[in-house]
Amino acid sequence: MADTPTIYEWAGGREAFARWLNAFYDLVEDDDELAALFGGAVSEAHRDHVTTWWCEVMGGPGDYTAHHGGYEHMLGHHLGLGITAEQRLTFVTLLSHAADLAALPDDPEFRAAIMGYAEWGTRLALLNSQPGAQVVERAPVPRWGWGVAPPYVPEG
Repeated sequence: MADTPTIYEWAGGREAFARWLNAFYDLVEDDDELAALFGGAVSEAHRDHVTTWWCEVMGGPGDYTAHHGGYEHMLGHHLGLGITAEQRLTFVTLLSHAADLAALPDDPEFRAAIMGYAEWGTRLALLNSQPGAQVVERAPVPRWGWGVAPPYVPEG
């Protein structure tokens, strides 16, 4: 398993994550419910910062922690938003659709890994966004892995 690539590497690096998340935020801007969470449009800076976050979480460089404040900073963006269960589900669904639009690898192991994190992260965001939520204010940025199914690489 020492030669197993990170999810970041398997995806194609930062360029692939940027392509995906830009496709995703384009879809978000076309959804009135989600677009409202971003004031109607998703800024280039937000897109870049979220790309940096996803890259770090998926095994890429630790640039979000180094340059944007790590977990505490990301948490701060969700506090008080009052995300609904429907918005969370739409968010995850659009992430999956955008992965197809951005031509990310479509092997089941990769998609299970990124969508597993999307489910986990959006459920935390939903909980942390509620009025009076009891949040964990300090935590390390998660480092997501393959779980039980690393990428399948045929021999030879």
